[in-house]
Amino acid sequence: MATQHDDGVELAKSPTRVKPPPLYKVLLLNDDYTPMDFVVIVLQQFFSLDRERATRVMLKVHTEGKGVCGVFPKDIAATKVAQVTDFSRQHQHPLQCVMEEN
Repeated sequence: MATQHDDGVELAKSPTRVKPPPLYKVLLLNDDYTPMDFVVIVLQQFFSLDRERATRVMLKVHTEGKGVCGVFPKDIAATKVAQVTDFSRQHQHPLQCVMEEN
């Protein structure tokens, strides 16, 4: 496709290449106080994981110190971190949720 201007010069449109937005991993960090059942509830409620998958992620958090809840664009990841942190504090648990670039 070409665009014509009044001066008679024809400019060719160059295709624009847009990079996809960077993705961020949302992680839960292990602590010695948050009950395992609460972590499963968080994973089901905020990350839409079924009970089996939520239990596997919870066990990974428990045994390895952290576990990936999901991978999202930056704004969504930040929102998930804030939601989980607020929910945990409302229920008086020190569960930490963080994000890091994928």
